[in-house]
Amino acid sequence: MSTITRPEVTPAAPPPASHRIGTRAGWAWVLLSSIGIAAFAVTPYLTSSLAALVESPTSGLAANYLDRPWFIVAAFYAHVVTGGLALVLGPLQFWRGLRTRRPRMHRWTGRTYLVAVAIASVSGLVIAFVNDAGFVGFFGFGTLAVLWFVTGWRAYRAIRRRDIDSHRAWMMRNFALTYAAVTLRIWLPLLILFQVLVPPAPGTDFGAVFANAYAAVPFLCWLPNLIVAEWLIRRRGLPSYRLTPSPAPRTASAANLPAR
Repeated sequence: MSTITRPEVTPAAPPPASHRIGTRAGWAWVLLSSIGIAAFAVTPYLTSSLAALVESPTSGLAANYLDRPWFIVAAFYAHVVTGGLALVLGPLQFWRGLRTRRPRMHRWTGRTYLVAVAIASVSGLVIAFVNDAGFVGFFGFGTLAVLWFVTGWRAYRAIRRRDIDSHRAWMMRNFALTYAAVTLRIWLPLLILFQVLVPPAPGTDFGAVFANAYAAVPFLCWLPNLIVAEWLIRRRGLPSYRLTPSPAPRTASAANLPAR
């Protein structure tokens, strides 16, 4: 069964300068890509109606939600807006300077982030039923929504217990799922490009190529992220998941046996 293990923490030498530079560069990339995708994905829905977006060359998901019931449209807008907010606030939770020099701001941005995640995950589960990728999309995006909510809840519960290490680990898992909004838009053009480079079947149009690519991203956009997050968690000595059997309980008689 799955258990969370807390690795033995031993004093370590300070990381080399190259490691610190790489960490900062990675954080800067995550921050900039999150802000860029949030602006790219959210702004059209805040500045135009779904009907107007359907008529534009880059209609996005507007056509799929134009004639849906009101609660589906409301869930879609809630998902877009709060998901974009979580995407922008998420990288700030891993900014060491904010945590140490502005702890109050760190707490309030963290609370806002987790509220945004809660709304975005619940609304994401609602719209998973009507996604463009069929059953694959329902299970892929639906699982993402459930895990997104659960990891956010676990992060909140950990910080309420003052368990800082567990809180950090769950926040890393949670933001890995938030970052699926970015990786989805990285994988999609790569999958389309791959199909363009490979000779397509006769009569294949761009719509079919896009549909094939979109059918893969419901799982591909978040599973690798979660694997990378778990690797980073272990690398930092935080509580991590391991597929190990639970230790057998010690009986009272065994506990009283003298050591040999």
